[in-house]
Amino acid sequence: MSQVEVSAINERLEKIIDPELGKPITDLKLIDKLNVNGGSVDVEFHLTAPFCPPVFALKIASDIKAGILSVNGVTDAKVTLRGHYLAEAVNKQVNRPVPT
Repeated sequence: MSQVEVSAINERLEKIIDPELGKPITDLKLIDKLNVNGGSVDVEFHLTAPFCPPVFALKIASDIKAGILSVNGVTDAKVTLRGHYLAEAVNKQVNRPVPT
């Protein structure tokens, strides 16, 4: 298995827009960590406010996960929200196993 290019992941992340501010999450510097190990990708991010509406928190987390999984060669993605009052619930929801 070849290493997924970090630049390809960053290109996808640049397309994810914060629904409240209308700006890319990369321009807002919301990505805290991006680790790539073969086809597995782990991303940690925060939001602009710890009390950002939960619907927006889940939307951004879901968009990050979908964007990463759409990159050629990515086989697994884990998305972790930090510093939000409902981070645990958002993380559980966005990283739940997909039924087969």
